[in-house]
Amino acid sequence: MTPFTDWPEVVASLRKTGIEFDTGLTDAEVERTEQRFGFRFPPDLRAFLQTGLPVGEGFPNWRSADEAELREWLNLPLEGILFDIENNGFWLPEWGPTPPSLDVALQTARQLVRQAPRLIPVYRHRMIPDDPHAAGNPVFSVHQTDIIHYGLDLVDYLQHEFGLPGRNMTPSEARPIRFWDIDRFQEVRWANGSCASDNRRGILPSE
Repeated sequence: MTPFTDWPEVVASLRKTGIEFDTGLTDAEVERTEQRFGFRFPPDLRAFLQTGLPVGEGFPNWRSADEAELREWLNLPLEGILFDIENNGFWLPEWGPTPPSLDVALQTARQLVRQAPRLIPVYRHRMIPDDPHAAGNPVFSVHQTDIIHYGLDLVDYLQHEFGLPGRNMTPSEARPIRFWDIDRFQEVRWANGSCASDNRRGILPSE
């Protein structure tokens, strides 16, 4: 069971690091966002965003950001996988035999990702899966198929990213997430050495 989190205390600690917050999302705003974008906020992320909505560069503003921009952000995991299939020959054996053509491979990957837990942006390219719908899902750092754990749950992630005290978790405690088998992604991605990187959107993430 995930322990109780004092979200007002977490928000207060983040404010001290210089992060600005708007008033938290209302129930109506949460439900409208979930319906519009087709995901459900995990309970801990919902509680965090309803305590205070972080605003400023790098944070998705689910209240007032441009819808097209948010959709593009949500689509980054898929686009990264498609890029690596096309440019780095990425293919997990678990997905079935390698398709006979690139077009079939890309279409198959789209279907697989569509059926997988949705990755919701928390900050920049750090994302949390929406399934299982429970508190305690890990936070991933996502760049193409170079996906790693960056927080073993939302609180651990915030402690890691913003230098808050109290971090004491270990990677073995991370909850496994359907489809997003991070160890397998890493194993296959780097099996043949270096990979091409997609920098069409500007500076690559440093981590």
